[in-house]
Amino acid sequence: MDDEVMTQAAFGALVGISQPAVSGLVQAGVIEAGDPWKMWLLAYCARLREQAAGRLSADGQGLDLVQERAALARSQREAQEMRNAVARGEYAPIGLLADVLGAASAAVVDRFDQLDGSLRKTCPDLPEAARTAVQQVIASARNEWIRSTVALVEAQLDALDDEVPEEVGHEDDATAR
Repeated sequence: MDDEVMTQAAFGALVGISQPAVSGLVQAGVIEAGDPWKMWLLAYCARLREQAAGRLSADGQGLDLVQERAALARSQREAQEMRNAVARGEYAPIGLLADVLGAASAAVVDRFDQLDGSLRKTCPDLPEAARTAVQQVIASARNEWIRSTVALVEAQLDALDDEVPEEVGHEDDATAR
């Protein structure tokens, strides 16, 4: 009797499930067709224990509970680290940073634009070649300022994408370093 093979309908009646549910267990590989009914019972009970412990979903798709908990803990830790960085002043709203950078850039550009007139007033005897050389250095500095600013912003946004947990997202009020 221990090695008896049971029909799916009889096994379903034994454990209180339908024959199609038993067929689903066979298809899912939980029980093997042709195995004795005691092996089916042991496999079925093992599956129920996994479901009850939360290590297996009700639909039979395996969940790695340890990995899921670790991912949640990591996400919570990253969110807390970000809140702490904001509190320490290491992070600021992107909008504020953009406003500060824009104001600083505008002030520098305005001063650069006024330089030629200032040189003509304060140094009227300065040769044109010298004024041109100064303007070229200023233009080069302005271009480097723009390139550096763009590179800095792109690097910080890339770093932010790597650091920010998915649930925090990137909205207008998101934070950046």
